[in-house]
Amino acid sequence: MEDKTTRLMYIERKTGYGDNGPARIGRVTFSNSGRTVYYKGSAYQSCKGQGISGNYFDVETGEEYWISGPKKSGHDRHWAGGGAVEIDEDVIDEYWRDVRGCQPPKNPHIA
Repeated sequence: MEDKTTRLMYIERKTGYGDNGPARIGRVTFSNSGRTVYYKGSAYQSCKGQGISGNYFDVETGEEYWISGPKKSGHDRHWAGGGAVEIDEDVIDEYWRDVRGCQPPKNPHIA
């Protein structure tokens, strides 16, 4: 079996929420072509520049998402957005160590 490429990514739902959608940091898997992102049982394909506010859409629901690499600064949301960004349990240590370059805070589940 071929190993799939995985990476920590920022994932924010845009449809119905604008810049304040539910957001999280988690490990995604890429298709062989790199055009489809898989996360927790869902598949997301690139909007190819045609999205309203997202860059990927859920292939089952059509909802738009913003999916990108997490920023060292922790400022992943659009400047007009707000709200907590949850971090998946299985990537907490890697996120704080490798992305943010610091020790986890008292509540390491929120970026």
